[in-house]
Amino acid sequence: MSTVALLLWGPAALLGTAILAGVVSRRASATRLVYGAALVISVALLVTVAGHLAGRPGEVSAITLPLGLPWTGARFRLDGLSAFFLVVVNLGGAITSLYGLGYGRHESQPHRVLPFYPAFLAGMNLVVLANDAFAFLLSWEFMSLASWALVMSHHRDEANRRAAYIYLVMASFGTLALLLAFGLLAGPAGTYAFDAMRAAQPGPLAAGVVLALMLLGAGSKAGLVPLHAWLPLAHPAAPSHVSALMSGIMTKVAIYGFIRVVFDLLGAPAWWSGVVVLLLGGTTAVLGILYALMEKDLKRLLAYSTIENIGVIFASLGLALAFKANAMPSAAALAFTAALFHVLNHSFFKSLLFFGAGAVLTATGERDMEKLGGLIHRMPVTSFVFLVGCVSISALPPFNGFASEWLAFQAILQSPQLPQWGLKVIVPAVGGMLALSAALAAACFVKAFGITFLGRPRSAAVERTHEVDRWSLAAMAVLAIFCLLAGILPGFVIDGLSPVTLPLIGDRMPVQTAQPWLSIVPIAESRSSYNGLLVFVFITISASLAAFFIHRFASHALRRGIAWGCGFAETAPAAQYTAVSFAQPIRRVFGSFAFRARETVEMPAPGSLEPARIKIDIHDVAWETFYQPITGAIDFATERLNYLQFLTIRRYLTLVFLYLVILLLVLALWP
Repeated sequence: MSTVALLLWGPAALLGTAILAGVVSRRASATRLVYGAALVISVALLVTVAGHLAGRPGEVSAITLPLGLPWTGARFRLDGLSAFFLVVVNLGGAITSLYGLGYGRHESQPHRVLPFYPAFLAGMNLVVLANDAFAFLLSWEFMSLASWALVMSHHRDEANRRAAYIYLVMASFGTLALLLAFGLLAGPAGTYAFDAMRAAQPGPLAAGVVLALMLLGAGSKAGLVPLHAWLPLAHPAAPSHVSALMSGIMTKVAIYGFIRVVFDLLGAPAWWSGVVVLLLGGTTAVLGILYALMEKDLKRLLAYSTIENIGVIFASLGLALAFKANAMPSAAALAFTAALFHVLNHSFFKSLLFFGAGAVLTATGERDMEKLGGLIHRMPVTSFVFLVGCVSISALPPFNGFASEWLAFQAILQSPQLPQWGLKVIVPAVGGMLALSAALAAACFVKAFGITFLGRPRSAAVERTHEVDRWSLAAMAVLAIFCLLAGILPGFVIDGLSPVTLPLIGDRMPVQTAQPWLSIVPIAESRSSYNGLLVFVFITISASLAAFFIHRFASHALRRGIAWGCGFAETAPAAQYTAVSFAQPIRRVFGSFAFRARETVEMPAPGSLEPARIKIDIHDVAWETFYQPITGAIDFATERLNYLQFLTIRRYLTLVFLYLVILLLVLALWP
């Protein structure tokens, strides 16, 4: 049996688990049964794909099943690109299922979650394995509908219903764009197979239109600005482990779709295609993290930060397109590897952070950071692993976020060799935008961790909380270890990505595990290198020595007192920094153009005992610019067309007659 045929049993088993979950979802044992089965299946798929990558990395396995459209069948294929993304999907699915064994017990309506959870995993696996347009679009739509059902699981909340509706509309729009893209790739022959599309090589105009459609279709699912409107609504609405899957894994499936078409099916790129993707990526990174900084809802903050990381990935992909178009394969391989490495890293630390947010929500019933605080004393393990996720996503060494973003900046430093002046100017500008987004990300997650876990409790619910279950802690601990290992041993990951990079780019990065002291060398050792293991050892030794000398030679006298601020003791927790006040300096710098922010101060009259208040008004510019006019036009049109529902039979017959006359006139005048 071929590898791809063996892998297809995994989605089949997951779909069988979904059917079983629909039958037993109201039983007490259903949670353990469904998440346990999903865990076993995901691990089996992960082991199979990892074995294929380790033993036969360059082998391509394909199969055609007698399903789908008549006389065509459904084609599935496993190559280096699909194998890597299957690792991302099933590693994320396995750890999320482990987390779900504990978190799922706290779900108020498990029968609305359990049947769709394994179906969602099955849909993502099928998208990555699909080898023709019909199988891809069918799997894509199945993945979207399963995730929509999970977003709708808490359907009694009006905000959740609105989030699910917007998500469904955006998903339908994205699928339409993908359908048009595949239609152009199929050409006059109308073939659905990716192999035929790969050999057809569309012209420059068709290739440009396909790129635009893929940015709309895959970009809307991934969360590119301004197509991100659904993401900060849907991710917080879903259960936390589903949010981790959607943010950490499903957005990567969208990136897979973009890479599959643009780097594989379209053929040689034009240099300007890199400009478009670069600018979109840089803009998405900066705006995403700025919106995250303004948030006080922990899950919405994490959702917006996903947009920032998607921007980093697309900026790296745009750079790879620019280098590939100019026959610079080594630089293109560096940029492409940076993008794939960040895909893997983001799946680790974003899943970890959503798991941490879910643990906080389970323990306190709150996700508003203004009502949290002091959790480091009550949830020490969750606090520690959440801190690991914050350091990782802030791109600080020695964790994994730094390694992949460092590779992206090393690729940006190769831009002076590009021949086009447009790229010579735009690439450094986008590099500056990515550097700004990295700095803002650090500030954002200082806020997220500090306001949530440090200080004093801001509500009574926090004072009564305790640590979450062991299943959840184990899943978060595994991801924290992965964040560390990928950061201190990045050479193994980079070498593991070479079977993906070589077929699509035509080159690969130098072998990293052969470097002394396990350093990584992007181009040549004379230019730059980085050693995560030595950095980790240095930080560990330095921190240990500092702690030793402080405890050994510092004063043993210990003073304890109440919190102090502004020259006097303050016992009220409300006197602490809040999420809104923490972001105030950044809001005043960027708020006028990024959010149309406005601050209104209400001062009481002299002698009044009423407190002064500040009101902050922040707008989603993308939503108000692009989406509100469309929804307003649709509402206006539907209100006018609603008149047609109340016509008499004579008026209906008159309309039919008029339309028939118009149709006949069109046919008569048609040349």
